Amino acid sequence: MHSHTSDWLGAFDWLNTQFSLFGIPVYWSDFIGNILALATVVLALKRWVVAWPVQILGSVFLLIASLNVHLLGNAGRQVIIIVVASWGWAMWRHNKHEQGTLQVRWASPRARGWLIVAMVGGTAVIGVLLALTNQSFYPGAPWWLVACDAWIFAGTVIAMIAQGRRWVEFWFVWIAVDLVGVPLAVSSGLYFSGVVYGIFFVLVLIGIRDWVKRSKPVAVTEALTEVPPGI
Repeated sequence: MHSHTSDWLGAFDWLNTQFSLFGIPVYWSDFIGNILALATVVLALKRWVVAWPVQILGSVFLLIASLNVHLLGNAGRQVIIIVVASWGWAMWRHNKHEQGTLQVRWASPRARGWLIVAMVGGTAVIGVLLALTNQSFYPGAPWWLVACDAWIFAGTVIAMIAQGRRWVEFWFVWIAVDLVGVPLAVSSGLYFSGVVYGIFFVLVLIGIRDWVKRSKPVAVTEALTEVPPGI
């Protein structure tokens, strides 16, 4: 039995091997995970429920990549993403079942305030945890580097929660993440990740335009249903 298990696991060893992409060494697990992450954004733009299982699969590949290079902090992030994505998948399926189509909307002013508080507070808490456990980049990393890592961590989770709620604001949270993620990846020598973040940024801008347009009819419909009888 042990031999069969080892053979089965050995069939996936190629995920931890590298290939050259435009002269840059890239792990297959990292490459596939990032491609699926890009596909997730495209599918979310189209409001397809399948975006969530694709994101879960992409995070599994990125989890493998993180464990391969001993980035336990990033590996933990992928686990959290898988959990939140499972929740978002259930939320979208429920909404589509109830409404017949996936409806997007703007968050209330109160919800927007909570998003900002969660972003700032989450970054602070996660930053302290990463610094205390030395799980950000490398032991003794400067505070600003840890803060950037925590910002991306918190922003990713918050964006996914807002996406699960079908709020247009989730695209704006991704912009906040990308504005830090792109220069951080490039300055760290992670050029492939930097390119992926750059493509993310373009897709996010397209997503904002599309979801804003689609949210208008929903907003009008909700406003009409709130008009008191007799007016």
